[in-house]
Amino acid sequence: MFDFMDMSYDEPGEPIGSGPYIPDAGECMRCGICIASCPTFRLFQIDEETPRRRIRTISKILVENQPISAEERMHLDNCVQCRACESVCPSRMAYGPLFDQAQAELKVQPNRLAKLAFKLIENKDWLRRLMPLPAIYLKSGLQTPLRSTGLLKKLHLADAEALLDKPALHALADFYPASVMPNTIDLSSAKPSPAGEGWVRGNQNKEKSLFKSPHPSLLPQGEGANVLQSTLLNGTAHGKVALFTGCIAEHFDRETLLAAIKLLNAIGYEVLVPPQQGCCGAIHQHNGQSAVGLIDNNIAVFNALDVDAVLHTATGCGAMLSEYQNDDEAGRLFRQRLCDINDFLLEHWPDDLQLMASELKVAVHEPCSQRNVLKNQQAVYALLEKIPGLSVAALADNSICCGAGGSYMLTHPDNAGQLRALKQQVISGSSADLVVSGNFGCAVYLNADGGRVEHSLQLLAQQLPFILDGFRLPPLPIQSH
Repeated sequence: MFDFMDMSYDEPGEPIGSGPYIPDAGECMRCGICIASCPTFRLFQIDEETPRRRIRTISKILVENQPISAEERMHLDNCVQCRACESVCPSRMAYGPLFDQAQAELKVQPNRLAKLAFKLIENKDWLRRLMPLPAIYLKSGLQTPLRSTGLLKKLHLADAEALLDKPALHALADFYPASVMPNTIDLSSAKPSPAGEGWVRGNQNKEKSLFKSPHPSLLPQGEGANVLQSTLLNGTAHGKVALFTGCIAEHFDRETLLAAIKLLNAIGYEVLVPPQQGCCGAIHQHNGQSAVGLIDNNIAVFNALDVDAVLHTATGCGAMLSEYQNDDEAGRLFRQRLCDINDFLLEHWPDDLQLMASELKVAVHEPCSQRNVLKNQQAVYALLEKIPGLSVAALADNSICCGAGGSYMLTHPDNAGQLRALKQQVISGSSADLVVSGNFGCAVYLNADGGRVEHSLQLLAQQLPFILDGFRLPPLPIQSH
């Protein structure tokens, strides 16, 4: 099963200039701790599908300048890039950066479809203009007959189409001032929202208020019953933050972004959403493409803002943002103000802001990007503990990737599907009412197979209290997807 004959155990560890360290082959063979944490080894049970063999291939590319075989390339490309091996490696091997350097050195040439995807990710205006097309398609009822023709598979679009969800068609506002709260909604002109989520004024965009109104049956009767106010700590702003939305989350993860803004406003922070920002660059960099332009743009856009912090909600994006390698003053300023929203909320949560109780059983899925790169998953548990009565537990086998892996679910759908099936088995056996995950990509992938996964921010925002003429109202029930 393990082919050791092509390895010299006396090779010294190889540094790449002043870059990441590559352990020598003998060191890796004597250790092997990374094997149990590798998702592809769990699938294939061969040594070629382990980090210690992939690192030998990476060493050939980056250090020895040797060509690699087609088989070595296949096993390297099979890597999900979960970086679980980094968390357990005694040599502190920086596998992620090494993998990205190797992909760049291989000068990967994307196919036409991938080139188009990269271009759309790079250009948010183009992406926004195309959003009505998937919305029309989903509403048309053509999914079932089109899937039955096999055309989507021939066009290599079947896996992407299976993940498609209704997009938000308009952009977020540039600025969400904390001063808009307490927010007054006149229920005398209210009507049911199309999604049945609550009640909104007939001439008002629901996102302007950010707070769902409770169903009229929950409202006390009598004088003043038409006025609903959402709580703010003391009606004043304590600071200003910028929210990173990336490339597609603004369209396909709108609920999480609104929940983030709602929570930030509730603790007294104004929120800027600069429209000039773009993709974090992870999809490009992990697939051997240059992300320099995207990185430079984000640094320039956010550094120009007078804010206390730059916050991200998706751990996949956050992992990439946290590893921007720009060593100049601009890069240092960007990293200095960058913060995961869970850490920020936990640090600035006011003592007198009490969330409404819930009896839900919640399982926490820890995305690989959070567990292995950001390493701040405990902040999620600490925030959820602020909901009285909530039962919170870690999802079993959190150390194994769900298969999403950024674009991996599209480039390696068979491998990804097997990993998702394993994760779904764990979820089914958890007896949880709800699974929360801090990464948009993981949630999308797990939900496409009938799961019920949402960002923990959505649950927290739904439990913010309502006040009406001195009456504290319960939040709306959690909506199923």
